[in-house]
Amino acid sequence: MTAPATPEPTPDQVREAVTAVLPDVRRHLEDLVRIPSVSADPARADDVRRSAEATADLFRAEGFDDVRITSVEGGAPAVIARIPAPAGARTVLLYAHHDVQPTGDPAEWESDPFEPTERGERLYGRGAADDKAGIAAHLAAVKALRRLTPDGTLPVGVTVFVEGEEEIGSPTLGAFLAEHHDLLAADVIVIADSTNWEIGVPALTTTLRGNVDLVVEVSTLAHGVHSGMWGGLVPDALMALTRLLASLHDDDGSVAVEGLVSGPASDLDYPESRIREESSVLDPVALIGRGSAVERLWTQPSITVVGIDTTRIADASNTLIPRARAKVSLRLAPGDTADNGLAALIRHLETHVPWGAQLQITTGREAGEPGVIDAEGPVYDAARDAFALAWDGVRPVDIGVGGSIPFIAAFQQAFPDAAVLVTGVEDPDTRAHGANEGLHLAEFARVCLAEALLLQSL
Repeated sequence: MTAPATPEPTPDQVREAVTAVLPDVRRHLEDLVRIPSVSADPARADDVRRSAEATADLFRAEGFDDVRITSVEGGAPAVIARIPAPAGARTVLLYAHHDVQPTGDPAEWESDPFEPTERGERLYGRGAADDKAGIAAHLAAVKALRRLTPDGTLPVGVTVFVEGEEEIGSPTLGAFLAEHHDLLAADVIVIADSTNWEIGVPALTTTLRGNVDLVVEVSTLAHGVHSGMWGGLVPDALMALTRLLASLHDDDGSVAVEGLVSGPASDLDYPESRIREESSVLDPVALIGRGSAVERLWTQPSITVVGIDTTRIADASNTLIPRARAKVSLRLAPGDTADNGLAALIRHLETHVPWGAQLQITTGREAGEPGVIDAEGPVYDAARDAFALAWDGVRPVDIGVGGSIPFIAAFQQAFPDAAVLVTGVEDPDTRAHGANEGLHLAEFARVCLAEALLLQSL
């Protein structure tokens, strides 16, 4: 006689299971935050490896029999952990990354960046949100669902993929996906590295900007000369560089580089008062650009000068500076390509360098394609329903993101038949990449519940 099938857990049972596992999950998250896995710093390579090992241990302890730490040549260590799908069930790939950004000036942090600290509604620390909370959310969903069956089985196959170099632009991801394609193949891909619309309102990310960067160096002199003797006749390099950088924008702050793509955005109201609060822009600084706020943030290009090398004020003398350089970051609108954007930026710099100054351009390692996701179909319907349950009836909105997640285009190319869901643990005040990065703990709990409900639904 065939044993009766185990009844599917109810949403309330899933909610209870998630609530039960969250204390352990938070403890694991705090342990991960204490590891300074800064992938951009070669001196932290051992910490990046240690972070991968700690992540692998978490999923190994949760019943994943196939757990491996691996990389391709020149890449940082990534974790792959797999539980095969039951007969006839889907396989879901859960993505996050364990590397983090540098901390910047420690004096700007209110607590040690690598000592997780709770203040108010948030847990603060580098990586507490971006993106070690993504790892923790995947762990919470798996732990909760395993509690709901007598033998700890999952309703779907799960492959966890935790990358170790996202914060430096995922330079070896394409090669990694090619080499490990069969291990990572899935019907659904859940990427926990984005944001929600606001506290209490979840979101699915459907567009992302791409990014390229370069270093531009301007030279006007073979060596420094006396500014009193030659100033007013001979241009100095910093003068030439600042004029060149200023040419990248119109007077209203819109990008002035010809050949870049722009497009429309979702019809979402983003009030200026909210923008000012969330971005910390000072009064009376004006907002820049043309078009709606979400168009300027999501579907138009932007250019930022993220660093300048020149003489420090402490070392300054009355000398014309012979050479100066700047790092320029270009965010590409959906519909553009990294190759087109880089070519347009270089062409602009070459044609706008003033006074015949010598120009040297060095392209950066980061080159990410913009992403566009057609979030329609049964999997996306299931995701929206799961979010609505987790957020007590508030359905998710479709948003764009001005930042870049270059690997999304790589996933879409490698697995064209998979439904890609871009979710996340962040909110507009997370301050990812900045000082006092913080995870909103109540929103994190909802993220964990939504993912568990989604896996159960799938």
